[in-house]
Amino acid sequence: MARRLIRHTAVAGIAVAALFGSAACGGGFDDDQSGGAQSSGPASLQILIGSSGAAETKAVQDAATAWASGSGNTATVTPAQDLTQQLGQALAGGTPPDVFYVDAGRFADYASVGALEPYGDKLAGKDDFYDSLRTTFTYDGKFYCAPKDFSTLALQVNTELWSKAGLTDADIPTTWEQLTTTAQKIKAKGITPLAIGDTRDRVGAFLTQAGGWITSADGKRATADTPENLQALEYVKSLLAAGLAQYPKQLDAGWAGEAFGKGKVAMTIEGNWIKGGLQNDFPNVKYSVHPLPTGPKGKGTLSFTNCWGIAAKSKFKDQAIKFVEAMTSVDQQMTFAKSFGVMPSRESARDQYTQAFPADKPFIDAADYAQGPVNAPKMDSVLADFDAQLSALANTDPKTILSNLQKNTAATIGG
Repeated sequence: MARRLIRHTAVAGIAVAALFGSAACGGGFDDDQSGGAQSSGPASLQILIGSSGAAETKAVQDAATAWASGSGNTATVTPAQDLTQQLGQALAGGTPPDVFYVDAGRFADYASVGALEPYGDKLAGKDDFYDSLRTTFTYDGKFYCAPKDFSTLALQVNTELWSKAGLTDADIPTTWEQLTTTAQKIKAKGITPLAIGDTRDRVGAFLTQAGGWITSADGKRATADTPENLQALEYVKSLLAAGLAQYPKQLDAGWAGEAFGKGKVAMTIEGNWIKGGLQNDFPNVKYSVHPLPTGPKGKGTLSFTNCWGIAAKSKFKDQAIKFVEAMTSVDQQMTFAKSFGVMPSRESARDQYTQAFPADKPFIDAADYAQGPVNAPKMDSVLADFDAQLSALANTDPKTILSNLQKNTAATIGG
């Protein structure tokens, strides 16, 4: 499940380059955005999704069929083999699907060249989406597309290893200081305390807890080389250097959830997708979920999400908006949550979700303060380089890492 968050930068770079190249050569997607729009009558919507598996594909196809039969339209849902590549090629070629998943990490690439219809403010109940998710899909002041669902990071604790280390619920860390103290107690018992992924998608949570981030809130300025970010990376480096935390590769694991599932660590920091991963691969592991420890500036975590993008060139924009409204209704989002484990993006679904999945409350509560991905275009290579440097954080000067990130980010976004 964690692999869906890994950026396939080589393939993605080709697709995005083609997208930007098309915009540069042909005037972009702003040309004739109406595309001969059909505002009424039956529509034949083409929908491209990046499915997590058979359960998600079936759930979306069933929902689309129900909407189509009730509205007099048709809706064909196609699960992509490689969403970024296929969508990038379709957009660059001028033949995009009407509706499609847009990963938050790709959103600015598409919005910046006019590939997306900015329909967010036309949605019924648009203010019901979590503020942090609306911000994620806002570009140049426009709310573009409805958040489909979301995930956040939290702290998972292996309850058996916790007891083995002589710890109780009172030892669950709620601050950085407590995390260090608890990890020292665990290490003293011969147990590796914490597994954490070696990329910005995990380490970045510490940046937010220190009050920092890679760019300004509007994505216009580089804010990487700051005292807040330095404090965060120095803290993570201290955990790594003391053996209080280890990256998955040090534990012979493909991701932190695997190391946790194999009982190699007492704690990990992962998203709510870990539930499905553990159920499938390590069903006997007993664990509990808690908010991430707060940092010097308070609570902080990361969110991962997609929106329902509508092509600027779609002929069926009005019908596509109605489709999106149906897919993001509270009832439909709860159906999706029960079918393939996502969290609803509407605040009004929070109580239903926590009643259905009480153990996941720390994940959904984190929506109130979660930081979304970098909201700036053409940042792939910059962020890939940052990830590469984070993977060597234990032996690298954090100040050097942040200085490089600042320089590269500023050169890319011009701020």
